Amino acid sequence: MTHSADTPPVSNTNTPTQSHRKIGFEFRGDGIEYFKIWIVNILLTIVTLGIYSAWATVRNNRYFYSNLYLDNDNFRYLADPLTILKGRLIALAAFIAYYVASIFLPIISGILAIALLIAIPYFINQSVAFNNRMSSYKNIQFRFKGSYGQAFMVIYIWPILGILTLGILYPLAILKANEYFVRNSAYGTSNFDFNATYKDYGMIFLTALGIAVVVGVPIALITYFVPVFAIISPVLFGIMYFALIVYALVSFTNLFYASLNLVEHKFEAKLTITGQTKVILINLFLTIITLGLYLPAAKVRMTKYICSCLTMHANGDLDNFIAAEKENISALGEEFGQVFDFA
Repeated sequence: MTHSADTPPVSNTNTPTQSHRKIGFEFRGDGIEYFKIWIVNILLTIVTLGIYSAWATVRNNRYFYSNLYLDNDNFRYLADPLTILKGRLIALAAFIAYYVASIFLPIISGILAIALLIAIPYFINQSVAFNNRMSSYKNIQFRFKGSYGQAFMVIYIWPILGILTLGILYPLAILKANEYFVRNSAYGTSNFDFNATYKDYGMIFLTALGIAVVVGVPIALITYFVPVFAIISPVLFGIMYFALIVYALVSFTNLFYASLNLVEHKFEAKLTITGQTKVILINLFLTIITLGLYLPAAKVRMTKYICSCLTMHANGDLDNFIAAEKENISALGEEFGQVFDFA
């Protein structure tokens, strides 16, 4: 069968078309509103000798999750306070046992310390798995399935290699950590992926090093040859270090989200050094003059800023994900992390 030149070609109606949308994250929380939750949590935790801390954790997380929106749907935090409390009590009992052993049985405490160091990768895996499972969006929960061996490499081996190589491999250590936690995470049955390279992280380190050299060396030389300059040189070094920290935070955050994708959906972050600096300085100033009472509002302000800079490039419908099978993941790993202060 042939078609004349005037006959339009027949379109294939079975070819799927996907909608490309740019969706911004939004945090709708309020500083005063969260302050009320925060102060009540502190008071009840003190009155109950810490028992209420499990409920405080859940209330705090639920507030931030429920006020985080993507495409007009909010996230949810699903953890049960009693589950967290049980894990916390077990972890606390283990800590007390370790403390007592360190006083009366130092050899045993040394063995326990080594055992704890070996177990840390396991507990971190459990903590991340629990937090992911307790987080949901559109009634689909997140997941995490990391291996002990990979976690051991990320927590110990790669950072040690970074130190032994005088920082040359430290960008690789950060890359490996991000790859591990991202690629072992999933939304329902759909896995996240991470496509940054060693060069990406290395360039950030080299730029920071270059700034430190270009700014720091002249300050040091002037201070050496003009001793009176030593009065203000600490201030200048402090400003330089602060600027480097902000630069690193902004650069690593932007790189992280630019390298993150979920199936065909991609992400983007556009934090700026100016914007980040403004939020940090305002939070610091108000927290100091209020003797710490501004801390909850500071957390809300920072969350609002970061979310305002995050975008999801959706390639298709977000409702097409399939919820993963239900799993029963213990809160014990997370609570061990909090008690022993390594998570």
